[in-house]
Amino acid sequence: MSVPGAKATGNAGEDRAAAWLSGAGWLLLERNWRTRRGEIDIIALDGDDIVFVEVKTWPGGFEEDLERALGPVKRKRIVETAKCFLGTHRKYSGMYVRFDVFLILSDPEREGELRYRHLKDAFSERV
Repeated sequence: MSVPGAKATGNAGEDRAAAWLSGAGWLLLERNWRTRRGEIDIIALDGDDIVFVEVKTWPGGFEEDLERALGPVKRKRIVETAKCFLGTHRKYSGMYVRFDVFLILSDPEREGELRYRHLKDAFSERV
């Protein structure tokens, strides 16, 4: 996101995604958890799963653009950051790990209906 206001739009999108997930019964553990390796937008518990969520706010974009925005380098960074989290929070080590993407396809800073899509198990680590 390099255009002016993109950071605010992204933050508003993350706030909306967190509210939606919380409203769906998820327990939010962390937001914007950072290490030297990267950042994870939302870390939450969905039942017995620990979920690392990447939020993408695309007010004028299309889902088809997701591959470009969340390419292999970004996915690897998210996985490596998740490993750091699990390494420092051992109580979650026995849980199923999931990587979700939460897409917001409208502007969360403006009035109007939000269009979003929650992609469960959007990607996984390849061994």
